[in-house]
Amino acid sequence: MATDMLDLADYEHKARESVMAFWGNREQARQKQIEAGAVDHGERAGVTAGKNMDGFAALATDIIRANGLQNAAIHRKRSLLTLPGYFRPTKLWDLLVIQDGRLIAALEFKSQVGPSFRNNFNNRAEEAIGTAHDFWTSYREGGFGPNPRPFLGWLMLVEDAPASRAPIRDTSPHFPVFPEFRGASCIRRYDILCQRLVREQLYTTASVITSPRSAATTGDVADISEMTNLRTFVASLAGHVAAEAARSG
Repeated sequence: MATDMLDLADYEHKARESVMAFWGNREQARQKQIEAGAVDHGERAGVTAGKNMDGFAALATDIIRANGLQNAAIHRKRSLLTLPGYFRPTKLWDLLVIQDGRLIAALEFKSQVGPSFRNNFNNRAEEAIGTAHDFWTSYREGGFGPNPRPFLGWLMLVEDAPASRAPIRDTSPHFPVFPEFRGASCIRRYDILCQRLVREQLYTTASVITSPRSAATTGDVADISEMTNLRTFVASLAGHVAAEAARSG
């Protein structure tokens, strides 16, 4: 479906607002903990008080409503965000879309800020791969009913900082690391991860965007590649929603 036939809901402006909210919410959470005299170690002080990626969930909601599923149930409340897993009983998502008892979409919105980029990247990669494998196995085994294949989306916001752009050296004593990962920065590794998550059909779309801490006042946000950029993410979601709306009549 051509993107000029889809409503992308002014996503660029809303992405800037979402980034400003992301950094602003982190700072507010940190300040509240300082005032309460109970500050978490490291960067945890900025994340333990709530969902800092809520702006992107709101953007996804606007995309869904604008492309034909005005009456779908879009769940963002924690008590309504679980789906059955195959290797585990349930999985908690960030946003679910249900229409007439059919699972239309399941979305996750993740973020990573410094200083520990290397270790956290590996943890996020393992989580994303395992989650998708569990999801599609559950779907195959009828966990979501005998319905058409749903949309599965993964969006990652990475802090744009010298450490996230610096080359990372790896050691693999027995077999060589794939060449594209050698010396690749954390940001570049996320781009490779997202491309391969889609190429291997683990996700319908997977995107990585970057933003510096100064974006709390500017809303600066950037893409890495065409395959993993934010426009690809929202256009893919809009296309899937439009197709489901047409199916529903």
